[in-house]
Amino acid sequence: MPSDTLLLFALTVFPLVFSPGPDILFVASQGLSGGRAAVRRATLGILAGYSVHALLAAFGIAALLSAWPPLLHAIRWTGLTYLLYLAWQMFRAASRPGSLQLDSRPVHGLLRKGLLTSLLNPKGLLIYLSILPNFIRPGASVATQALLLSGIFIGSCAVVYSVIGYSVAGMAGKGRFSDRKRRLAEATAGGLLLLAAGKLAA
Repeated sequence: MPSDTLLLFALTVFPLVFSPGPDILFVASQGLSGGRAAVRRATLGILAGYSVHALLAAFGIAALLSAWPPLLHAIRWTGLTYLLYLAWQMFRAASRPGSLQLDSRPVHGLLRKGLLTSLLNPKGLLIYLSILPNFIRPGASVATQALLLSGIFIGSCAVVYSVIGYSVAGMAGKGRFSDRKRRLAEATAGGLLLLAAGKLAA
């Protein structure tokens, strides 16, 4: 798989990984209540859930595209539409005031909770079903390509969630992200998604 394809995929999913959602809020709340050890357990659980998604997507997508190749074009345009929708949602969220509130109560069974959080997260499912297939190239193993792209997504999650969780753990007790930083992050993520959608359309 060409390196520019891998780079474009990484740039596409990074703002999605970084945008506030169930995964990030769960990891951040555990950093607030349980410190870095809780962040590690919560993140491992989330990554395990996305690894299950990766295996299902790799072989499921391979079977679908082998049975009906034109499906790739339909998925491509569905994914582009989804990226534009997410960009609009992020710009809309960035225009509204209000800081993120974190739950500081400790949670038991962090690995299991993290696993369920990612398995049931609609954002993760849509990344695998609507965005990842856009980067599959003909002439090579679909399952291998899907697993490679999934590895980039899961690796991005590991880095982003660990950094955010450790940062929150370091300032435990504050329990808030500033409104200005949240709005800047969401506006930046929306802009990156627009750029990614433009490149895919071209």
